Amino acid sequence: MSKLNIVLFGPPGAGKGTQSAFLIQRYGLVHLSTGDLLRGEIKEETELGIAAKELMDRGDLVPDHIVIGMIRNKIESHLEAKGFIFDGFPRTQAQAEALDEMLNAKSEPIVAMLALEVPDEELVKRLANRGKSSGRADDQDEATARKRIAVYTRETSPLKEYYKAQGKFMPINGVGSLDEITDRLVKAIG
Repeated sequence: MSKLNIVLFGPPGAGKGTQSAFLIQRYGLVHLSTGDLLRGEIKEETELGIAAKELMDRGDLVPDHIVIGMIRNKIESHLEAKGFIFDGFPRTQAQAEALDEMLNAKSEPIVAMLALEVPDEELVKRLANRGKSSGRADDQDEATARKRIAVYTRETSPLKEYYKAQGKFMPINGVGSLDEITDRLVKAIG
């Protein structure tokens, strides 16, 4: 049986974290969040983690080959998994191509890119609410929230075209109750 490998996609505040938790539980998937991976590799002081920490301490972005290496390590350590949900990755076409190359070599390709689509004004409102409960300053400041959404739109949303070309892009209305949005995702997965 082939693995259920999904890219969960959407701007800050779209509900990726909340929805990925439901999908992980329902389908028995392993969550692959690049932020979590980076923190884990740094904490464990792996070779990749040490290299990433040095770059991050200088304020530099962690290059694709290090991030891909961390993802490869995570996949290799979960060979029994029914599939993976990629959250926050890929962010660029180069990352998507590298991920495809790695997964296709194992005959376990990405099955779908599920894109939670939410209007900008709703995102700003959600981020402000999340900021109040989480204390995250980057969510509480409207100008910062709008900038994060704009960066996503400019840099990350072109990946939609990459997955559309493969017939794997599935836009999902990300507005409604948690259950309604979860139902839409489950229907899209089939």
